[in-house]
Amino acid sequence: MSIQAMNHFTVLAQDLDATKAFYIGLLGLTDGPRPPFDFPGAWLYIGDQAVLHIIAGRPVPDPPAGVLDHMAFSASDLGGTVARLKQRKIDYVLRRQAGDGPWQLFCHDPNGAKVELDFSPNEAAPAAN
Repeated sequence: MSIQAMNHFTVLAQDLDATKAFYIGLLGLTDGPRPPFDFPGAWLYIGDQAVLHIIAGRPVPDPPAGVLDHMAFSASDLGGTVARLKQRKIDYVLRRQAGDGPWQLFCHDPNGAKVELDFSPNEAAPAAN
């Protein structure tokens, strides 16, 4: 056996609607087909790949972070993303890798899962507001 690619992440959600709003409305994933499991949830897609599975109706650990530190997505439109985060009053940390490396933006979803968004180093710094 050899690993070929990352398949998906799974997030436990206290509030399924808020979690979907974060990943769909803020990050641009799309809601898509999901098998008829006997528990609530959603599968969110990038293109035709289900990259994020959300499971609702199960307890979220306290504290919510486990042995996985965060999930990371390649992203575009740094300025627009920062504007949407500010509009929704979502705290974030933005930094640039050493030298002229890529931008890294870190925030948390409604359940406390840490999300990293990686942007091209060619994107302009977002406007300071």
